[in-house]
Amino acid sequence: MSTSFAAPAAGHPYHALTWRLLAALGLSQLIAWGTLHYLIAVFAAAIAAEMHWSSARVQTGFALAMLVMAACSYTVGRWIDERGGRLPLMSGCWIGALGCTVLAAVDRYPVYLSAWVLIGLGMRLALYDAVFATLAGIAGTAAQRAISVVTIMGGLASTVFWPLGQHLLERFGWRGALLCYAGFLLACSLLHLAVPKVARRPAQAGPATGAVASHPPTQPAVAWLYTYCAAGVVFLQTGMAAHFIELLRHAGWSAGDAVWLATLFGAGQFCGRATIALWAFRFNPVALNLVPAVLLVVSIATYLGGGGLMAGATTFAFLYGLSNGTATYTRGAMPLVLFDPAKYGRTVGLMLKPALALSAVAPVAFGHGIDRWSAHGLATGILVLALSLLAASAALYRLAPRPAVT
Repeated sequence: MSTSFAAPAAGHPYHALTWRLLAALGLSQLIAWGTLHYLIAVFAAAIAAEMHWSSARVQTGFALAMLVMAACSYTVGRWIDERGGRLPLMSGCWIGALGCTVLAAVDRYPVYLSAWVLIGLGMRLALYDAVFATLAGIAGTAAQRAISVVTIMGGLASTVFWPLGQHLLERFGWRGALLCYAGFLLACSLLHLAVPKVARRPAQAGPATGAVASHPPTQPAVAWLYTYCAAGVVFLQTGMAAHFIELLRHAGWSAGDAVWLATLFGAGQFCGRATIALWAFRFNPVALNLVPAVLLVVSIATYLGGGGLMAGATTFAFLYGLSNGTATYTRGAMPLVLFDPAKYGRTVGLMLKPALALSAVAPVAFGHGIDRWSAHGLATGILVLALSLLAASAALYRLAPRPAVT
């Protein structure tokens, strides 16, 4: 039996996608997201208590990491386009491990910030967008289903690493736990040996090579609309991740009930990504992007109208998770049909700069919104943003080309 995940076109110059490759990338995303992106959620309180720093001071490190991701986004994308993803992905794990090691040894605030600079660079090299660019370089538009499969495992990172990190914290302290995280990342780097060494795509290739034909120029309006959609989604994802349970508590739920309801967010996210991996990947991702936009509007409207009721709260949590899980896929898959897949890394890297920069301030902005306007007022603002994202998604669908998706 062939191990090919998706057979390439006749004469295609790249390696076929395989289940071995996707399993390795999926597992690497679970580890990288768990040890890097979710690190602050597990260890922030312990770091603040030992170092006698305020919560805001501790969280500033994570914000700095997001700004570093924005600053290096284009350069990383271009590197992957030109050299393939194996070395960048491995480097992200190595740099992330170094960042965790420096963080474990921190004794002054400047050292703390320097650790987050390393972690930010590691995240940009090792997380989803680098993997998406790698898959685009391997398979072009055929990478759509592969993207959906990889995001399923990555979506389990908080489920695995929040309790695992808490266990390590209780047993070894936050410094020892961070050294364990560094070890996980070093082991994770070996998973990327499954990534094929992809040579740079020839600038001009004839039919004999099976190269994909040159992509037509992209309308500026299409580029702007995609950038707006990506920035809005990432901003909401980061802000809601920090305040999701708090929004439920402001709706009248106890801390225990809010945590239980929050598990429906993860269930919805998993269901969304699994559905895409099973069959919805066949649809044009630009059209499919309307689904998470609609779900986002409905979920926030449900919170505003009935967040204090069990039916309303469960619907809000599940539908928001469904929207978030689907949006992660469409954000990665849309560039495959909107832009030249051969330039996926640099194109998306440039367009993600504002998204990553906004994500750095999202948790603070959401907290300020709750303090100033209440949770209901913040949710109203989110609904307005969600409606604008739905309008932008509809406009993007109208303007985008209609590729054949197989």
